[in-house]
This record gives sequence, structure tokens and C-alpha cells, in this order.
Amino acid sequence: MKKKLYKTSSIIGLLAIVGVVSLLSCSKKLDDNYLNPNNPVEVPIESILPNVINQMTSTAAPPAGGGGGSYGPATDAVLLGRYIQFWNLYTTGDNYDQMGGVFGTASDNTGNVWAMHYYGIGANAKYIISRGTDQQKWDYVGVAHAVFAFSWLTLTEQYGEVILKEAFNTSQSQFDYDPQSAVYDSVRKICDNAIAYLNRTDGNVSPTNLALGDTYFYGGDVNKWKKFVYAIKARSFAHLSNKSFYATQGYADSVLKYVDLSITSNADNATQKWVGGNFSGLNNYYGAYRGNIATLRQSAFIADLLTGASTASPFTGIFDPRTPYLINENAVLPITKSTVSYKGVVPNLGTTSPGLSVTANQPKNFWRQPFSSTSTGVPDSGRYIFNNLAEFPVITACDLQFMKAEAAFRKGDKSTALQAYKNGINLSFELLTTKYGSRIPDSLKITPASQAAYLANPAVVPLAATDLTLSQIMLQKYIALYGYGFHETWTDMRRYHYVDLDPVTGKQVYAGFTLPTTLTQYNNGKLAYRCRPRYNSEYLYNIPALQAIGALASDYHTKEQWFTQP
Repeated sequence: MKKKLYKTSSIIGLLAIVGVVSLLSCSKKLDDNYLNPNNPVEVPIESILPNVINQMTSTAAPPAGGGGGSYGPATDAVLLGRYIQFWNLYTTGDNYDQMGGVFGTASDNTGNVWAMHYYGIGANAKYIISRGTDQQKWDYVGVAHAVFAFSWLTLTEQYGEVILKEAFNTSQSQFDYDPQSAVYDSVRKICDNAIAYLNRTDGNVSPTNLALGDTYFYGGDVNKWKKFVYAIKARSFAHLSNKSFYATQGYADSVLKYVDLSITSNADNATQKWVGGNFSGLNNYYGAYRGNIATLRQSAFIADLLTGASTASPFTGIFDPRTPYLINENAVLPITKSTVSYKGVVPNLGTTSPGLSVTANQPKNFWRQPFSSTSTGVPDSGRYIFNNLAEFPVITACDLQFMKAEAAFRKGDKSTALQAYKNGINLSFELLTTKYGSRIPDSLKITPASQAAYLANPAVVPLAATDLTLSQIMLQKYIALYGYGFHETWTDMRRYHYVDLDPVTGKQVYAGFTLPTTLTQYNNGKLAYRCRPRYNSEYLYNIPALQAIGALASDYHTKEQWFTQP
């Protein structure tokens, strides 16, 4: 007899978050005569949308909190950020630092995006679409489609084959997986539907009313939501750069087109805001209050890339003025330009990483406590995205400009590529100085002169467009997305198989990126390219479907995805 996890989960997602009352016939008369104000017959879609939006980062949206758990990309990135060496564990002995997946254990590690999509967003977004259509609130319907497009794309790029055609069907108890190509097609159709609804001005469309459910993201601005949708569509083309049809079917042109329609200034960035307070979901997932990243430290890769210490990087010997904004200095005091230095952790080496055996050389943690401290509940003293109220970017203008630069480069339009590349760097600087400048000592702050000098260096920005390289584009994108763009960066790195060579320089595209010397035993010598579907649904109740896609193999997480293959 088939068990019914997804049937149950889908219903629970609707009941627990949407708040639909029981339809048991024996209680109908009582309900009709004595309505319970704490158990409304129909919850307004305005009160459901905040949680749906916030699932794109980590947990339930303010001010309500709760409603779906700590799901989302930021949750999984605590582990997956180690694959791309945004950060590493501060000690030795961690399989995720060694590109290892979960096998043979009852663990939901890296299963939070799965839960985000099928539970946190799923039934709720469908409910908004259904009730919003009935109520002619086309703006809500459009926003729900936009979030769904983001969710589907993020889902498939983390897991590969996923449940598409049979998703959210509560009459089923087991579900078949669909090919990734079908999900990409579906994402673009959802994007088109989103734009169509967001373009409508009839019915009960109201910017003021949309802002009730969109207070902490775009504030009810439909035009910004359209740009968000175009950004998703641009990604759906850009991420297929390895496919043979990328060039023949004009995918680079599609990237350029949709980037130009999308987020082009930091004023339009898609960011989650926080109200703060004594509740977990009211604060940034990476802030000190929530205590989720106490054991993580910045990587040696990002530290050496920013400071110019990497001898493999095209930016060797060049100090990036963004360094003190993005990462933390060592323990040396006082903090001045002449005394400060920056180091990071090599995967699985902890304090045995080069230079870190001396306490004074060890970088502060993300909450600016001593390197060895794993204490939570510490003062909210983190910089950048690592404090309680810091806006958490989902998609930014600089991200998209580097995407445009890569597409134009692949197309052979080096002039357009160089301009987009420069735009991306400038937008990255602007984002940091306007949004994340707090707690930066005056002596370390970016100035117009330091920014101009950095961009004037021909090793950073070539004088001639013909001298621009893929390595420069992708490394600058890596820097600009450091901390928040983990999913996009992992997708990029997998497209370049982590260590692919730049055809112009003959060096790695991600120059200086060094793989762990030891891989977990389940990898069989291969690198991680996907996550396993969530244990507490698929590996308990959907075994036949898992077997059909090979997900019972111990090295399934190393199987290349469709989007990374030719």
C-alpha cells in the first residue's frame, strides 16, 4: 500500500499556512453559528504573500513569523557555500568542505530548497493564484507567478530532475520526476504568465493593496516585479551556455534582451528586508540573533582574491577596496590600512590553513568575534549581510550586468561585454557603499578616488575590449555576489566544472580556486553537481521514482546535471 507523504504535506502546507478551516460536516452548523475569529474561513491572500516571498531567502516573513519553517536557499547555503568556497568550517573533519553529499543517513541537509518549493511556497502560491483570480487581484496573481518562476528554477538547478507535472496533486501518494529541460521550459512560460498578469490594470489591481502583502520586498511596486521576472528569464537562458543550441538558437541574444528589461540599477534590486525583534523570523538568517553561521569562516579563496594575494588570479597584487566590506580582518589592532590583513580558511584545514596557526593572523568570524568563538547571542556587530537587519539580496543589478558581459563575450561582442563588465563592478561598489557601509572604519571606507583607481588598473579593466577574458568576468561576478549569490555562483561554477580553463589565458576560469585534496568516500573521486531530493519526503515514500532516476546510488550527488552538459 502506498504511503501518502506528499498528499499529506501538500494539505498541511495549505492548512497550516493558509489557515483554511476543517470541512468536517459534523461541525458545519457550529461553524456557521459560532465563527471562531482565530480560525477564519478564508485567510486573505494579503496575509499569505509575505511568507511566500520570504521563502526565497530563508524563513517566514515579518511581521507574523512562523509559517513554514527555516526553508530556502540561505538555509542550504550554510552547507553549499562551502562547495564554492564562500566560507568553510573553522575546524577540520567536515565532509561538506570535501564536496560530499548526504548518503545513508536520515538527514534533510541540503533539502531546504526542496521544502521551500513544495511546502513553503507551493500550495500557498497556488492558493494566491486561485483566490487572486477569483478576486481579480491580478497583481497578486502576477507576483505569485514570479515567485514560482524563481522557485522552479532554483529547485531544478539544485536537484536536477524534479516533480513537475504531478506536483501539488493531493490525490496522489507517489510522484514521478521530470527531465530538467521540461522545467526550464516551464519556468519561461510561468515568467510570461507573470508579466501578462502584472501588466493588467483592470479588476481590483491596487498598488496600495499589493503593498500590504509585499511590504518587505518591493513595497507593491509592480514595475520592479516585472524586472524581477525578466531577471529570472535571463537566467534561464544564461545558465544553458554549455548546451549545443545556446549559440544556434540565439540564447546569448535572449540573455542580452532580458537583462536590459530587468534590474539595471541598485534601486531596483530584489532584496528581503527585516523588521527585527525577539523572534527568529524577524531577523536576517545570517545575523547574530539567529546564530546559524557560528562555525563558518571566510575562505582563503575569497581573501586571496580580494587582497591580490592569489598568484593565479588576473588581479594578483591588486588590493580590492571592497575587501573590508565583504570579509573580516585579522585580530591585529588598531585597524588601519597599514596594519590590517585578511586571511581565510582552506577547506577542511581550519587553523592549520596557511598562516592561521598564529592567533593574530586569524580572521574574525562573521559577527566580528574572535576566530575561535562559536558563541551565539553575541552583539549585533556584523558587517555586510551578516547582521540582524541587513537587507538580504536575492537578485541584484551587478549580478545581471556580469551575466550580460558573459553572454556578449560568448557571442563575440567584446565591446558590449566590456561595458557590461565595467557596469557590474561599479554597481557592486555602489551597492556596498550605499547599503552596507555601516561599521566600516573611516580609514577603510571606499572613496571615489580608491574606486576610480581600482577600475583604472588595466589588470582589472582592460584598456581594449579584445583583452577582456572570461576569467575576469567570472571572478568579478564571484566577488560581487560573495555572501548572498551562493546559488547563482554554484550554478556558474558547475557550468565551468569548477576548474575549466579559460581558452584565452590557458588558466582556470576561476583562477586560484583549489579543490579539496580529499573527497568524501561517496564521491568516488568526482565532484558534487547536485543535491539529493529531501530525505523526509522522497527517501521515505517515493523510492520507486528515486530508483528510476538513479538517486539511490551513493554517488548520485556527483551526477552532472542536464544544464552543465553539452
